[in-house]
Amino acid sequence: MNTWSGTWVAERLGVELAGDERLRGLLGLALRRNPKRAHLLVSNVLGKHVPQAPSVVYGHGVALGRRVRELLGEEAAGRAVVLGYAETATGLGHSVADGLGAAPCLHSTRRPVAGVATAGGFEESHSHATSHLLLPEDPALLAGDGPLVLVDDEFSTGNTVLNTVRALHARYPRERYVVVALVDMRSAADAGRLEEFAREIGARIDLVTTASGTVRLPDGVLERGQALVAQYEGAGGGGGTAATPTGPQPRGDLTRVDLNWPAGLPDGGRHGFTPAHRARLDAALPAMAARIATALPEDAHRVLVLGFEELMYAPLRLAAELERTTGAEVRYSTTTRSPVLAVDNPGYAIRSRLVFPAHDDPADGPGERYAYNVAGAGFDAVVAVVDSVADTPALHAPDGLLARLAEHTPHVLLAVVPSYVPAAAQDVSERPATMLPEPLRGPAFSSYAPEEVGWLLQDLSDVTLEAPTEEREEAIQSGGAHYAESLPVEYQPSEQYQQLFHNALDASAARLAHAVGVVTEIVLAERSPRPVLVSLARAGTPIGILMRRWAQHRHGLDLPHYAVSIVRGRGIDANALRRLAAHHDPRDVVFVDGWTGKGAITRELAQAVEEFEKTEGISGFDPEIAVLADPGSCVRTYGTREDYLIPSACLNSTVSGLISRTVLRADLVGPDDYHGAKYYRELADADLSVAFLDAVSARFEEVTEAACAEAKDLLAADRTPTWEGWAAVERISEEYGIHDVNLVKPGVGETTRVLLRRVPWKVLARAGAGSDLDHVRLLAEQRGVPVEEVPDLPYTCVGLIHPRFTRGATGADGTAVSR
Repeated sequence: MNTWSGTWVAERLGVELAGDERLRGLLGLALRRNPKRAHLLVSNVLGKHVPQAPSVVYGHGVALGRRVRELLGEEAAGRAVVLGYAETATGLGHSVADGLGAAPCLHSTRRPVAGVATAGGFEESHSHATSHLLLPEDPALLAGDGPLVLVDDEFSTGNTVLNTVRALHARYPRERYVVVALVDMRSAADAGRLEEFAREIGARIDLVTTASGTVRLPDGVLERGQALVAQYEGAGGGGGTAATPTGPQPRGDLTRVDLNWPAGLPDGGRHGFTPAHRARLDAALPAMAARIATALPEDAHRVLVLGFEELMYAPLRLAAELERTTGAEVRYSTTTRSPVLAVDNPGYAIRSRLVFPAHDDPADGPGERYAYNVAGAGFDAVVAVVDSVADTPALHAPDGLLARLAEHTPHVLLAVVPSYVPAAAQDVSERPATMLPEPLRGPAFSSYAPEEVGWLLQDLSDVTLEAPTEEREEAIQSGGAHYAESLPVEYQPSEQYQQLFHNALDASAARLAHAVGVVTEIVLAERSPRPVLVSLARAGTPIGILMRRWAQHRHGLDLPHYAVSIVRGRGIDANALRRLAAHHDPRDVVFVDGWTGKGAITRELAQAVEEFEKTEGISGFDPEIAVLADPGSCVRTYGTREDYLIPSACLNSTVSGLISRTVLRADLVGPDDYHGAKYYRELADADLSVAFLDAVSARFEEVTEAACAEAKDLLAADRTPTWEGWAAVERISEEYGIHDVNLVKPGVGETTRVLLRRVPWKVLARAGAGSDLDHVRLLAEQRGVPVEEVPDLPYTCVGLIHPRFTRGATGADGTAVSR
């Protein structure tokens, strides 16, 4: 009797599969290092981690497609479009489309292609690589009103599929969706969401699966699973080639096979694959398989056809044709980005793994890739099928995929499928966006959880950038340096000041939660049903995270969230915009900041976006900022226009993920680089970043009703900016003899920044201002800055930077600076 490939995990962690009898035949279990879920369901029939007969892999997908055709009926099936998910379900999506008959197929991709506009995109936050793009060559492919069939290998929580449908339905509404998966493994809590969601959007959503059940997890399984992974990785069980029964064999030879792939035939569904394409492939398959068969040695009785990440369908069809026309025992699987623990035990789904570097110059930078259950499997020959983009020196390197395969089989064949280039991309030079790395994420960069924000920045933590405040101010005001070329020394708050922060947070958490709810509801109603939040680093970042949390709390949305740099006088980071445009529809991007002062950044962003459109030819970005507080009346999208203390303004990096203000300096930031910033790991003991977020989001439930009601009222109100803040700043600048609006910083947040980062001259406070200014008064006292009460001030306070500052200078009124 064969041992079930989930036995090892089940016995050690108590994980159970409950449901259809077929589940154990379809699924095994493995472990991976993941903060949310240690166990991994490993499909035996998908052709990803487990080599399987190609007829079995293809047959399961085609059978699902035929069931969808029966469900829809011939007329609706003839108008259907299939969408598969990268990387795991690209081949499955194609196979379902084949079973449907006349359906075109598109799959999401993690490979941006210059010149091809995105028809949408989404984040899969639990995945090893999170960003998905939709890049159809024909924009009309997703715009029809026929059924959309979404195909994934498993339906676990449903979050990814539901978020995709929500985003596409907002742009291309249709009456019917069909979700297809090999297995439905939803919990009881998730089971009712599909029907509820269908009612919400006014469409029908059906589910078609091969088998269904659920995973029963005992208490503490995540922690015990993580400990088990750590134990075996430490012992070498998850290393480059996990222990194999026979050990490595001598290096094999390499033979390149010319497939004679039909000219102009797409290699898969990255840009769309139509029934006409399928007919051309069907006609060419016998001859291409014959070329491989001829190149195989006569004694090759057990052959593996190994596909490449998203390139699953073409290798699958080649393998199936080899299986049909030769006497060899043919198996099929593909390489993957996903790291999984390997344990050489018959009761464990991943017996061995090969580790090798990525070889297709991926957009998110270099990294490890994997081939599972190949080492030790006794293959006489392995046929590696890659696309031409991946046929690089890294593929042929001594530590590359081909060399790793040759250690475990006497014969390696390489077949290269030409990477399809849509017409729109053929005359477009490659943009830096295709080379820019993935966003930086915690814990490697910032103390925020990785799913909370991706920083489109480069890490300058090892560069000394700090300078004394007075030295920086003199250089800035003399024109010798821009403020973004250096960093102020991080302010270390006293115990008294920290207590003021905690008091302010306790007092204002509910008010902040209310404003977060208001601005998020307005964004979802007016800007996009599934926005891509893009915070202006760094003050906007905690607000963006809170808006993302509200969207999860109130609507179950898992919104993508990034932080980008904008520098007064220099504009927004154009490389960050290129990267956003390559991975998302610019129309979905909503820029987020903490508050407005006089509106300088609001104007800066509008000018920068206009310039970006002219120079890059990329349109769709809306420069209007969404802010928590708009005391300057500079924007239409806000949570409040009151000027009150936002506690995140009290501190610097220790309430912003331990990230510095952004840096733009020519010797550090090249034309194809993101702007820079530092991660102050050494301040971890003083970090309050997550505590601030948790204190505010803990109040969401109690303010939900009131926040939603206020948002509804504001949506119906006239919110046209009056720019009264800018007028007040101009007036103050002249009245106090400053004659430079850049030295006048209105509002509680901006005044705090003046006291923490610049050389302050004086603080103007509205007469009668209360506890919102406690921390301002304390900082002013510590720095010897006078606080002057002013009647009828439009802001709670205004900070004035010392005009014409030089060390030892006097101010505009002849008074020496106190320091």
